[in-house]
Amino acid sequence: MKFLLNLIWLIFGGLWLALGYFLAGIICCVLIVTIPFGIAAFRIGVYALWPFGKTVVDKPTAGAGSLIGNVIWVIVAGVWLAIGHIATAVAMAITIIGIPLALANLKMIPISLMPLGKDIVPVGSLQQHL
Repeated sequence: MKFLLNLIWLIFGGLWLALGYFLAGIICCVLIVTIPFGIAAFRIGVYALWPFGKTVVDKPTAGAGSLIGNVIWVIVAGVWLAIGHIATAVAMAITIIGIPLALANLKMIPISLMPLGKDIVPVGSLQQHL
């Protein structure tokens, strides 16, 4: 079931969302100071390609630097990526089969707004990260 949902996700929105994250990552990596933001954008971009079967957990080592970085990220790119998730969720929710995809899109909004200090792990390994 995860494979089918991921495949439908990829075709009907995941590819475009991932391209948005990859574009943000490239722009952040060109500006040398924002390379950590670029790395986070690439990590979330891969997650946006194939999200089912993965989850987001807090990194235990995240501190004040992550908080400050997240504030900067929200201003620079987070709002635009979150708007992309909302627009895609609305489009997906129009059909019955798209409702689970729309909910997954809405679940990705917090990480699109605050990616630093988070880690993306497979659902089966969630117990190891707690």
